[in-house]
Amino acid sequence: MRWLVLCVAFLWSQAVWAEGQFSENWSAVCRLGTDTSAGCQDIRAREILDASEAPWRAIGRVNYAGRDQRSHCTGVLISENHVLTAAHCLYNRSRKRWISPESILFAAGYQRGEAVSVARADDYVLPAGQDVSAGFSDQPDLDWAILVLDTPIGADVGFVKPADQEVQAGFVAGYPGLRPHVLSQTEICAIGPYADQMLRGICPVMMGDSGAPLLVNTSDGLRVAGVLSRIAPTPEGIDALFVSVLGVQVP
Repeated sequence: MRWLVLCVAFLWSQAVWAEGQFSENWSAVCRLGTDTSAGCQDIRAREILDASEAPWRAIGRVNYAGRDQRSHCTGVLISENHVLTAAHCLYNRSRKRWISPESILFAAGYQRGEAVSVARADDYVLPAGQDVSAGFSDQPDLDWAILVLDTPIGADVGFVKPADQEVQAGFVAGYPGLRPHVLSQTEICAIGPYADQMLRGICPVMMGDSGAPLLVNTSDGLRVAGVLSRIAPTPEGIDALFVSVLGVQVP
């Protein structure tokens, strides 16, 4: 079993990070096997949401712009001043160093150049296995981060609480590279366990969606079940890997 897990982990290490680059890097992810048009169609078919309305305005873009990197990911408010996203979104691979918190902006309810509210990161929390004085660890279950905002904008725009149990289905809402300026959601995707504190499923997501919440409707309202880490195009669809919120240490 350990050998199987290591082999699968190796395959995922060859997968594509879902960070949003303003380039054609996402083209290969559109291909479901060899059918480019079908892959892009699935992502374009996602329902566009009104990001200014609750609960969607709790989701936003995690933006970073530097001299050699301009990118976006997706994040979600899980408290008044905490945003859950992917750890790799905060790492500058070309310079091999972590991005300083003050260089990161969270635009809640972003839509077509406007946002319901914007706040700068004052700090961020990483898993114990990620070391800001060292490089980024590719270990899948360590690919989560929590931004600590300098302003508690969640008090006004709202936030989505983490789920307290594993899920078998859910949907993703984020800002894919094909439509980076509108929030869109996938249809319900079947989700299954993958190693410890990890979830996976076939779901039409791509670069830009990285850090996006895996959402589930419960009797207590919308909940966050996971955070999108990485993706891999397959003949069956886009294979998505999520870090379960059950493995995230929420401040």
